[in-house]
Amino acid sequence: MENYPLSKKIGLFLGPALFIIILCIPLEFASKEGNTVIALALWMVCWWITEAVSISVTALLPLLLFPLLKVMPIADVGANYGSPIVFLFFGGFVLALAIEKVNLHRRIALSIIKKTGTTPNRVILGFMIATAFMSMWISNTASTVVMLPIAMSVIKMLINDEDGFTKKDRNFSLAVMLGIAYSANAGGIATVIGTPPNSVLIGLLENEYGIEISFFNWMLIGLPFSIILITIAYFILVLWIFPSKGLVFKTSQGIIDDELKKLGKTSRKEKLVLVIFGVIVSLWIFRTLINAFIPSLGLTDTMISILGAIALFVVPFNLKKGEFILQWNDTKNLSWGILILFGGGLALAKGMSSSGIVAVVTNFIATSDVSILMTVILLIVLMLFMTELMSNVALVAVLSPVIAGIAIGLNIPILHVLIPVTMASSCAFMLPMATPPNAIVFASGYVKVKDMVKAGFFLNTIAATLLILFFMYFIPLLF
Repeated sequence: MENYPLSKKIGLFLGPALFIIILCIPLEFASKEGNTVIALALWMVCWWITEAVSISVTALLPLLLFPLLKVMPIADVGANYGSPIVFLFFGGFVLALAIEKVNLHRRIALSIIKKTGTTPNRVILGFMIATAFMSMWISNTASTVVMLPIAMSVIKMLINDEDGFTKKDRNFSLAVMLGIAYSANAGGIATVIGTPPNSVLIGLLENEYGIEISFFNWMLIGLPFSIILITIAYFILVLWIFPSKGLVFKTSQGIIDDELKKLGKTSRKEKLVLVIFGVIVSLWIFRTLINAFIPSLGLTDTMISILGAIALFVVPFNLKKGEFILQWNDTKNLSWGILILFGGGLALAKGMSSSGIVAVVTNFIATSDVSILMTVILLIVLMLFMTELMSNVALVAVLSPVIAGIAIGLNIPILHVLIPVTMASSCAFMLPMATPPNAIVFASGYVKVKDMVKAGFFLNTIAATLLILFFMYFIPLLF
């Protein structure tokens, strides 16, 4: 077992120390409860940054300390951990679990790669499209783990060919590895369930402001952004930073075919999961139309998500033997900690709002001479580069209520600011520790930190520019 790093030891004691110090300061920010919320927020941020303990354990602190220190009753705090958004993501996790259990994600990925072609650049494009598509529905970690061994098989083929591992071979390896990581990060932005920060934002909007963003409406923003960003990433990698022009593959198609053969024919289980997946995604996309035709139905994205989860446990693929796609025992692989993390973030946001902190921020911004565009640019850039160093879910949980207050102070719709800033939290492309996909491809041994920083810096800058353009021209058209 690895030694407990010094940074974690410092963080373990610094978090509660900051909490006590802020509580003992006689000055009041907003209110007495406001001081408590700020103190707890600093404790949580300290533990989240240093990862002194699990980020999910940190998210439980409001459930203990808010009632104890009279910020709000435990029933009100606990309600955040059972928010409809938590169950929306729960249903999404169950759907992802089923897709992974029957190996459908691997079949889809291989099929996409096969269809894109066998020239080096097309192979890279295939890997990126497949990874991005999977990351829309399952965790970006899982989608990267699926793609990595397939990519490594292709790279090993280049290492073992007659001319050895040339510079063009190395460039291809870098492009395909970084392409997988970047597509996994950007692909999740496209849907509500694709990456946790999206759901944290939607939960905050529903809980605090009564604003609902449907699955379809999010896709109207998220999907174009993901497509544009991944397209730019592809061209940056293959044409500019790591070109492999002139590289010839001889057996890459054989590798893909062999991998597909190992999977065998599409099983009844896979077909059933595909049908349920298709129905649920269709209901998410057409929910607004369905509710318009049958107003009494009152379908929500969470209800649809839970319908999908229940179906996977109760629709039999072999009725005679009583066999179902999922058993409850399968949920041991579910990311329960992330669900708790959502609840902790929503509870912290509620505390900031009820204690008057958001109101103070709002009034400060409203009475200061601040340029709207410059403020939003700074918020996007701040979020984008901070997420290189700490959990993007934690960042969104802590900063979203404050950013909402800034938007109100600037007298602009909060969605116009919160959406691009939240999307920025998923655009971490520079450092291995920024996201699990970055860490996974770095661990492959084919990518050095300087390679990731070189490509990631340009992509971070482009992502920030895109988000600013979305803020100025695209988001106001939809909201």
